[in-house]
Amino acid sequence: MNHDRYEDSYLRGIFARVKTIALVGASPSPDRASNRVMRFLQGKGFRVFPVNPQASGTTIHGEKVYASLAEIPAGIDMVDVFRRSELTDPVIDETIAKGAKVIWMQLGVRNDAGAAKAEAQGIAVVMNRCPAIEMPRLGL
Repeated sequence: MNHDRYEDSYLRGIFARVKTIALVGASPSPDRASNRVMRFLQGKGFRVFPVNPQASGTTIHGEKVYASLAEIPAGIDMVDVFRRSELTDPVIDETIAKGAKVIWMQLGVRNDAGAAKAEAQGIAVVMNRCPAIEMPRLGL
């Protein structure tokens, strides 16, 4: 897959099949992009599970914060990653172990080797994009 450009149909297909999202790097601070994106996704009808080891046990936008993907007591369709590129390998491994179908890396986040690893497991990958930008652009 060419991760420099995504076909609109590819992105639409992801949004059509996703119902639950784990947001890795979720921040309780309303000034942080991850906080705003979580609120946006909830407003679009997704169930969003925040993941942040430092905030574990608290809540963000009414959802309990988990320390890791493995702790989430539900199936996850998509993992949305707010971590620096060099910190994404463990998240990709957790995504594979959790059985999620999509890994979405936020703006500025790219891991080509990790993407290939995930894709080899049948996981759809999006890098360097934000769903809160892509959904309105696609009219969703």
